[in-house]
Amino acid sequence: MSANGSPSGKQPTATYDSAFLKACRREPVPHTPVWFMRQAGRSLPEYRKVREGVGMLDSCMRPDLVTEITLQPVRRHGVDAAIYFSDIVVPLKAIGVDLDIKPGVGPVVQHPIRTRADLAQLRDLTPEDVPYVTEAIGLLTAELGATPLIGFAGAPFTLASYLVEGGPSRTYENAKAMMYGDPELWADLLDRLADITSAFLKVQIEAGASAVQLFDSWAGALAPVDYRRSVLPASAKVFRAVEDYGVPRIHFGVGTGELLGLMGEAGADVVGVDWRVPLDEAARRVGPGKALQGNLDPTVLFASQAAVEAKTREVLDSAASLEGHVFNLGHGVMPSTDPDALTRLVEYVHTRTAR
Repeated sequence: MSANGSPSGKQPTATYDSAFLKACRREPVPHTPVWFMRQAGRSLPEYRKVREGVGMLDSCMRPDLVTEITLQPVRRHGVDAAIYFSDIVVPLKAIGVDLDIKPGVGPVVQHPIRTRADLAQLRDLTPEDVPYVTEAIGLLTAELGATPLIGFAGAPFTLASYLVEGGPSRTYENAKAMMYGDPELWADLLDRLADITSAFLKVQIEAGASAVQLFDSWAGALAPVDYRRSVLPASAKVFRAVEDYGVPRIHFGVGTGELLGLMGEAGADVVGVDWRVPLDEAARRVGPGKALQGNLDPTVLFASQAAVEAKTREVLDSAASLEGHVFNLGHGVMPSTDPDALTRLVEYVHTRTAR
């Protein structure tokens, strides 16, 4: 089965003819499909309620909570796809890396990777390491019916930046120092992370995910020449690893306007675009044969409804000539966003783009 064809030897699945998957395959759609990064999260009061007293990593390992949280924005907003509730460091935790997600800080790694000996922390990931993922996706696909579920993982560079820095960073001085100063160690680190990421995505696809997204959240910190030489090979390895499953593969990063062509070259079927580059210009940079995803500035949702609609029209007009377009924000939903603004946005896009 290919991302652009029907499943060979099988009847189409319940999700196959969904607007979201059609757009990913660059086929005609009944309306522009919509989903939001971080649509399941702190902007929803029902999310905050079910997460009370439960740590982030613990919540990612409880199939009942994962199922409920993933379904919440589908029920509330009527989005065209659900995204599996998890965190990019879950596969690292699953293989025994000593890390935690600290409120207000983010992932913190107890023993950062700085030497070749430190690579021993990163063993292969197997389905037996993440049984809660398989169980949760089984529960979700039963509930979602014709609504596709997007699986996801962190890209090797972004995972490496956390592992080498020991936590979030604005400058990535330790990660870049390794990349520039010990390119062989850096390449081995990213290659190992590519294998772990590929295995994690395969678990999700085999459990029933209809598409996958690779988040390279911090790739925008890189110059194109460094991305091509030191990052693209590992990301391409991930996309090749899941190619034969035939599910659409989405690639997203923040501040990656200068990298859009390279990100498409890595092998994605859909390239995510943040709000800094209009979609028609993004399409020129990415080149033909790819759908695009994006790209309303998340802060627009704090403006009036008239302003939200005006900025949304700009995005849709910019996407008018695209082969395939999935409407999304240019980054994740901000925690203080009014959920009703998201619901109205979904309805507006659906209504305005109805064919």
